[in-house]
Amino acid sequence: MKKMLVLLLGLILLPGLFTTALAAEKVNLYANITAIQPIMADFNASQSAEEGIYTRISTSKYLATVLTEFSAGKLQADVLQGPLPILQILKEKGALAPYRSPSAAGYPDWATRDDTIIQFGIEYVAPIYNKELVEPADVPTRYEDLTDPKWFDKLVMPDPASHATTISWLVGLKEAKVFGDDAGWMKFLKGLAANRPMFVKSFGPSPAPIESGEKLIGISMPKYIITKAPAPLDWARVDTLFGTTRAMAVAAKAPNPKGAKTFVDYWLSKKAMQLLADKVGEYVLAPGVYPPIEGIDKVKVLPLRELSDQEIRHWGEEFQKIFY
Repeated sequence: MKKMLVLLLGLILLPGLFTTALAAEKVNLYANITAIQPIMADFNASQSAEEGIYTRISTSKYLATVLTEFSAGKLQADVLQGPLPILQILKEKGALAPYRSPSAAGYPDWATRDDTIIQFGIEYVAPIYNKELVEPADVPTRYEDLTDPKWFDKLVMPDPASHATTISWLVGLKEAKVFGDDAGWMKFLKGLAANRPMFVKSFGPSPAPIESGEKLIGISMPKYIITKAPAPLDWARVDTLFGTTRAMAVAAKAPNPKGAKTFVDYWLSKKAMQLLADKVGEYVLAPGVYPPIEGIDKVKVLPLRELSDQEIRHWGEEFQKIFY
């Protein structure tokens, strides 16, 4: 009788034990990138042992959030994705763990040189416009065309006095000698300012006034052609696009270090990068992968030098004088 009771109890408890054993371990991603739900869903569908959890942290709060949790020994992230300068600071503070993913094979050498931080994409910037309201003959073919008086009060862009990526982009145009020399660059800045652009907080809200027709053109990101579809957006075919790089790393003392490596391997894979390009419109560094935006596979897209906090403050103050 006693043996039968033990056997019955075991049969009752067995499903629960199997459920516990088979429950997926969580892999927590802290990221400043947006609209990545399709990638997270695919990761979770392709993994039986891991469940990816995405926590969005804005760039302005990223460093403080991660360092506060890390200093208190309560960092929940297994994987950290963010701007390269922020990840470099986190590495200096000991918050990142070295890991070289085999999935990064074929990426550019400059993107995989670091033994801890992998760069996987470029946050590319370009003029985008309302293709229903702008005549083909009026679409810019050079950055200088944005200074044409016909765009007066018809432009939108992130605030060049406070938005770090826009500051880096403007300085990057100078350093790449897009306008020949510093005098040409300054002429561009003053011409752009003379057109009285609408300023928004970041790239996120920049497409909305173009979609609605409130503005006709803006300094924004081609990825919105994908994420805002079927909005009537297109990008101006300038010669070269520039942007800051997107990067990621495994967190030091990650709650799930094995899962963190599995997630990074997945994220850097051609399959995930194709999803990121197709569904989010991102420009990625996996070889042969491009977003489905006409002409993007033919244009040069180059990474910008990362500016220090001091440089961001300095140039923000300079642009304040020019644009306000």
